[in-house]
Amino acid sequence: MFAKDITDDVYLTRLINADREAFAYFYDTYSPALYQKLNRMVKFPEVADELLQDIFLKVWVKRDTIDPSLSFKAWLYTIAQNTVYDYYRKLAQDKKMQEHLISTFAAFYNQTEDYIYNKERSTALQEAIAQLPPQRREIFRLCKIEEKSYKEVAELLNISVSTVSNQLVHATKAVKDYIFFHSKEFLAFVIALYLKN
Repeated sequence: MFAKDITDDVYLTRLINADREAFAYFYDTYSPALYQKLNRMVKFPEVADELLQDIFLKVWVKRDTIDPSLSFKAWLYTIAQNTVYDYYRKLAQDKKMQEHLISTFAAFYNQTEDYIYNKERSTALQEAIAQLPPQRREIFRLCKIEEKSYKEVAELLNISVSTVSNQLVHATKAVKDYIFFHSKEFLAFVIALYLKN
């Protein structure tokens, strides 16, 4: 067991100097809670365990970048956040895993719409809109960005109100999906909230 009278600060200095006992101290101190958070996020114990090992491997490799005047826990959780983000970024290439990602972060996915309209000038939003077919893009822009009514848009584009409604549903889903899977800022924010709770 570790000596109770040695503070985290002392262990931190020893960790920076490649002391394996200090590394074991931090692993034993932080891994149980971190594992629980990871498992809640990924829903697969084996994956959570793999991510945990990856995170602590990075702690060891990057130990010389630790600033002893700052919180070790905050530094560790930044590494964890980036590791989980990379994991989900890779998964997002797979359609089946996209569904898993949406179900894992369901509450946040449903709030994506609020997020993107508060960030109207975000690069991710502009990229998402650019992916839409021309008519759908125009309907989305007029309804969501310029906040015109379905009736106004229908008259402007010489199409029916039901066409506006139908196209807007598809456009909104496509934009939400794009933001969710392509905005590092948004997904990292979601992951950070999960790790903090």
